[in-house]
Amino acid sequence: MPVYIWQGRNRKGEVQKGEIEAENESQVRMQLRRLRITPTKIKKKPRDLFENVSLFQPKVKDSDVVIFARQFSTMINAGLPLVQCLDILYSQQENKTFKNILKEIKNSVEGGSTFADALKRFPDVFDELFVNMIAAGEVGGILDVILNRLSNYMEKAIKLKRKVKGAMTYPIIVLCIAVIVVGVILIFVIPVFEKMFADFGGALPAPTQLVVGLSNFVKANIVHIVGATIAFVVAFKRFYNTDRGREILDDLSLKLPVFGLLLRKVAVAKFTRTLGTMLSSGVSILDGLDIVAKTSGNKTIEKAIHKVRSAIAEGRTIADPLAESGVFPSMVVQMIAVGESTGALDTMLGKIADFYDDEVDAAVENLTSMIEPFMMVFLGATIGGLVVSMYLPIFKMAGMIGG
Repeated sequence: MPVYIWQGRNRKGEVQKGEIEAENESQVRMQLRRLRITPTKIKKKPRDLFENVSLFQPKVKDSDVVIFARQFSTMINAGLPLVQCLDILYSQQENKTFKNILKEIKNSVEGGSTFADALKRFPDVFDELFVNMIAAGEVGGILDVILNRLSNYMEKAIKLKRKVKGAMTYPIIVLCIAVIVVGVILIFVIPVFEKMFADFGGALPAPTQLVVGLSNFVKANIVHIVGATIAFVVAFKRFYNTDRGREILDDLSLKLPVFGLLLRKVAVAKFTRTLGTMLSSGVSILDGLDIVAKTSGNKTIEKAIHKVRSAIAEGRTIADPLAESGVFPSMVVQMIAVGESTGALDTMLGKIADFYDDEVDAAVENLTSMIEPFMMVFLGATIGGLVVSMYLPIFKMAGMIGG
């Protein structure tokens, strides 16, 4: 079915534009009239040669889903029918991949499927947390409230993810630059000095001999070094993709001297925020814990949450198995125990998440302030050491001439 690009004005005179899939232009005009839009321009959209090649199609970002949930919540709250909301969101969506997904969701809902079941067909875009909360919202008749909570939750999750990425990206970039600079010096700069020293004759100082030897080794084995590096990265990824490898590396990541504390705080913030959002939306605690475990992103945390879920299924409280896991700080366990005893667990989880969001902010700032001087010293010592070692023979010859 062809797609038409339209432009028109709504009842307030505001200019709007979008796309509508229809058999002909008259059907487009009928649909726009139902949306109370007066069309000013309608034209058939040209076909994309790569529309069926996934490699050339844009990815659906988390921010796209957040905007979708926010707009959907507003329209549902305004009293628009579900199918009409999907139709409007579909027509205004600019991301081609997401647009096609919304089209299939709309068709499924029109065919009698529930909104949650329609979303479940696209797990790469809508995870279990999203689908289960939508299902709870449909059953409880509070879909607009659930969508608003989801958008708030996802915005905070994206913000948290960006903070961690920012903290990890800086040292990685500096380290990569250092490796490139050192490589250029060893492969291209040191040989020039080596030839010059050979012409002068005489014994070279020990640091210079060490650097020259390192330069010769790198030049002679550059292909093997690059190959070994690529092989290590591939082997590391394959090992991490195994269950045992994931368990070992995830457990090790939480025990790292500086980054481990940050990752633990991020895990606590994510756990409390996700579980609190699900409980406040009507999802049962057992289903909530099961989904939280799957979306934790860390095998050690996931195993701990599954143990907590099993203990609750046996009739125990949530606080005791959390304390036994050894993963969650005692303050978190005590606050959850208070929330459980007062019947306000979802509220308490939200407060813990807010507190740990601030803790992550402080940890990222401290980490950045610690890393910056360390990286400066590392770069200065590495590159400066190479340069000084190359100038030592020159200083030695200058001293001999002066003497």
